[in-house]
Amino acid sequence: MPLTLYPAIDLKQGRCVRLRRGEMADATIYSDDPAAQARTFVEAGSRWLHVVDLDGAFTGKPVNTVAVRSILEAVPIPVQLGGGIRDMPAIEAWLDAGIARVILGSAAAKNHALVRTACRAFPGRIAIGIDARNGHVATEGWAETSTMTARDLAVRLEDAGAAALIFTDIARDGMLEGLNIEQTLELARAVATPVIASGGVAGMADIEALLPYADMLEGVIVGRALYDGRISLAAAIHRLAHPVTR
Repeated sequence: MPLTLYPAIDLKQGRCVRLRRGEMADATIYSDDPAAQARTFVEAGSRWLHVVDLDGAFTGKPVNTVAVRSILEAVPIPVQLGGGIRDMPAIEAWLDAGIARVILGSAAAKNHALVRTACRAFPGRIAIGIDARNGHVATEGWAETSTMTARDLAVRLEDAGAAALIFTDIARDGMLEGLNIEQTLELARAVATPVIASGGVAGMADIEALLPYADMLEGVIVGRALYDGRISLAAAIHRLAHPVTR
């Protein structure tokens, strides 16, 4: 199957930003209008959007609700959302609002029962976000790092029935240093759940590097490289639609 490209819209105080290595103090503002940014991605051919409530990730509850709702109203394609979603009421509220897939990150690391309950209640609509610093899971907006490895968490939650695992190498996120393909593939080999690569995409070379593994991965999230014009979204989507075989 062709890999899906997920353009990233990270929200801080209602604006589209990109962080470097998850540092809230190191944010570049790209747009004051998240809905307009979302429409731009759709016009370029996007079939999904990846949205993160950064403020919510740090506070533990949804914060950029108005901005997220404006995106949902602006585009006809499915949106996956993470950041500050830590309990069933929040999950249900966002799914009812029109979010296609909720991403559980800190909640997945700390509350395995919630993940299993949510996956049973909403099949195909729950993703697990695994953010790693030096191979270990980071939580609370990446402010905390646990002793658990990304692979261990993925294996422990394999039976939950999540729609996807989103693996992000924090050290590369927003740095334009290239994906950590080795760790991403290690995770993909350890579980049957589809894996989405994230963190560090710098240009079309990273897209090309993923093509031989289209049978192992579900997609890739791209942020700063799109905003900085290092990647043409339309060209990248077209390339991913024509993977090579190993």
